[in-house]
Amino acid sequence: MEINRRSFLTGAMAAAGAAAASGLTLPQAVQASSGRELATMLDLSKCIGCESCVEACREVNKKYMRDPIKPIPRMFPERVKIEDWSEKKNVTDRLTPYNWLYVENLEVKKDGEDLTVNIPRRCMHCQNPPCANLCPWGAANKQDNGLTVIDPDICLGGAKCQQVCPWNIPQRQSGVGLYLSIAPAYAGNGVMFKCHRCHERLDKGELPACVEVCPEKVQTIGPRERIIAQAHARAKEIGGYIYGEHENGGTNTIYVSPVPFEQLNQALRAKIGRIVEAEVKGAVKAKGLPSAPEELKKAIAKRERDGRPHFKPVGNSMAQAENLTLALVVAPIAGVAAALHKARKMISRLSPGSEDRKEDNGNV
Repeated sequence: MEINRRSFLTGAMAAAGAAAASGLTLPQAVQASSGRELATMLDLSKCIGCESCVEACREVNKKYMRDPIKPIPRMFPERVKIEDWSEKKNVTDRLTPYNWLYVENLEVKKDGEDLTVNIPRRCMHCQNPPCANLCPWGAANKQDNGLTVIDPDICLGGAKCQQVCPWNIPQRQSGVGLYLSIAPAYAGNGVMFKCHRCHERLDKGELPACVEVCPEKVQTIGPRERIIAQAHARAKEIGGYIYGEHENGGTNTIYVSPVPFEQLNQALRAKIGRIVEAEVKGAVKAKGLPSAPEELKKAIAKRERDGRPHFKPVGNSMAQAENLTLALVVAPIAGVAAALHKARKMISRLSPGSEDRKEDNGNV
């Protein structure tokens, strides 16, 4: 049956109304803007690459990190790969389940001179986040203040959030989380992790750890409208460029750079290419195999999606009809799934001998 624009919108609004009436969370695509969103401006002309922000992030958020059970259950079908970073917790040159912020160092030219641009990379915290809109279990949630948070107690690690994120930012750790209690071989594959911009600190009126410790005051956080104005003023002052204001329909992470972001992205691709080429050539030589240029291309393309976000132009993914339709279908399902898990968790806490109950010291 052919669905025209009018019938689609009528059905979509009916679904939205039903979901709203039931008290379930609607996808951001059909919600009114809260007007209270916080954004962060990162002035790349100031960053010296000291990685104080990386260390602070790891220290403050280590309470959220989880060690997997070993051996990690195999998934079925076997093409679903286990992702285990528990033996590589010290990796800080990319995003991982144990490292939610890293600093990318890129060598570029400006006015004919060599210039190193240091770029703190983490979640972009989109205004209309596909990760939150399209998570089938309601594990990802956008808050009124503009933060997108993944609830590790609900997430099954299916990686839908990573697939729909234009920057492939969420990272998976297998062997942890709810899926182990459901069907370890079939349900999900762990928990997805990413920056939640220290939402608990913000709730208490404190700054995110990375913002607080930076010795060069690279980051400025505040109401989005004010931050956007500051970003434009700073870009005008240094003859710079802005990224994040309109990407993916607008994000709450705003970069100001002294050089074009297209140039930064080219430098990033070249850097990744050099790293992967050295790895592939080393492996080929060790195995005594001939050179494989096609394999090298595939390896470079894959590495560009693995924990090192690009700076390409990004259109509004939630403006696509298929994503909006899916969001409206997913919203009530995700709401029910999240509600069921919360009920299960409450029952578990109330059960005699529950670890949560012991930790609460009776204050349930």
